[in-house]
Amino acid sequence: MAVAVPDPRDKDPVMQHANALNRLDRLPVSRFHKVTLLAVSFAYFFEFADINTFATTAPKLVDLWGISVDQVAYVTSLSFVGMFLGSVVAGTVADRLGRKRTLLLTTLFFGVFSFASAFSWDLVSLTVFRVLTSAGLAAMTVVAVIYVNEMYPSAVRGKYQAYAIVIGICGTPVTNLVASGVVPLADWTWRLVYLWGSLGILLVLFTRRLKESPRWHESRGDHASADAVLRDIEASVAAEHGPLPAPAPPVEEEPVTKAPLRLLLQRRYLLPTLLLTVLWVTQTIGFFGYSSWAPTLLAKEGFSVEKSVFYVALTTVGAPLGSYLAALVTDRFERKWCLAAFGTLIAVCGLLYGLTFNPVLIIVFGFLVNLFERGYTALGYAYSPELFDTRGRSLGTGVSYGLGRLSNAAGPLIVAALYNAHGYRSVFYFIAGTWLVGAIALSLFGPRTRAARTAAVPRREQDPVPG
Repeated sequence: MAVAVPDPRDKDPVMQHANALNRLDRLPVSRFHKVTLLAVSFAYFFEFADINTFATTAPKLVDLWGISVDQVAYVTSLSFVGMFLGSVVAGTVADRLGRKRTLLLTTLFFGVFSFASAFSWDLVSLTVFRVLTSAGLAAMTVVAVIYVNEMYPSAVRGKYQAYAIVIGICGTPVTNLVASGVVPLADWTWRLVYLWGSLGILLVLFTRRLKESPRWHESRGDHASADAVLRDIEASVAAEHGPLPAPAPPVEEEPVTKAPLRLLLQRRYLLPTLLLTVLWVTQTIGFFGYSSWAPTLLAKEGFSVEKSVFYVALTTVGAPLGSYLAALVTDRFERKWCLAAFGTLIAVCGLLYGLTFNPVLIIVFGFLVNLFERGYTALGYAYSPELFDTRGRSLGTGVSYGLGRLSNAAGPLIVAALYNAHGYRSVFYFIAGTWLVGAIALSLFGPRTRAARTAAVPRREQDPVPG
């Protein structure tokens, strides 16, 4: 039976424990959750919009500036170095400044430098701006993943993580369609693609509607601030749904004000960090090896710039459907098995994409690659933070995600070398292999998380999910 929420301070004038996890877990999904979803989706939309802007403009710059495939590879590689730095810094900043503030700052950061990219005067200036933009993009993603994990009830957070990506991933096909329309218009119109990507700065419009994570406040021992945020959330939810059920009793945790990098060397953090690094390394090389190179390689194989960009734009229509598919399965089945299945399907469809030059089959297999890959990403975003407690969540997620992005500093160079030495199809053999490595690693070593999410009795928040 639903009862009025007791005031934790009625019994003790000093706030001893905000009980954030259990108080959030027993909330029904409400307007508060939907507004948060909209804000995170908006940030994701322009992250996905901006991440492929160089890939869609590179074929035009090959013609205008005379840059080579190797130069495209170097720009792409350096962008992933930026992503690594952004991911690691984001984890530290999010622990220090809070999830909400860091989400806003990182989105502003990538928006500003995407805007600057539109005014690049040569390849060097564009490279600098793209590296800085990429740092902001990866930083924002890390913080958004953590924010959703900490703000939604455990039983549905995977679904809402996927819903955010369903909306956000639309940024990819929309941007590719925008690029296919504006890039051919004139020699300067490629710059409009970067102006479009910079619109993520409008996230500031959501500033007053977002709440700081009470679990972040609680992890710092600031239970009074956590309680204040929780009371505000509970009041809005109760006004919409009526009296709320009482939360499960709190579990005492040691306050944490800073998580040093050496924390990840402890076994309870090292093993999930290594597994997630494999997950994000294979996902990054596999996905960006495909998406970053498809327009340029198609153009190199004889398709016009306009057709290559248009074909890739059509294939990315599958991306939102993939995220929606992930939303349907993510909380119903073990995430590790969903990830392994999706990774295997991507490998097969990506290989078939590389074995055909028929325009219809290119679009069909490219559509399927985008569908399953975006589903894989949504599942990975939900799975990653579940393997850490609040103390290690930001750092572990940021470092593993960042190492995945850093790995692709070598990925484009490998792709370019394979293409120059062995041709177009060898690139897709390589990409398929990376996806299979990730699927096998998850199958063998991935911890199960579903039982812990759906258990009726509360588990100790500080304990990582057992395997």
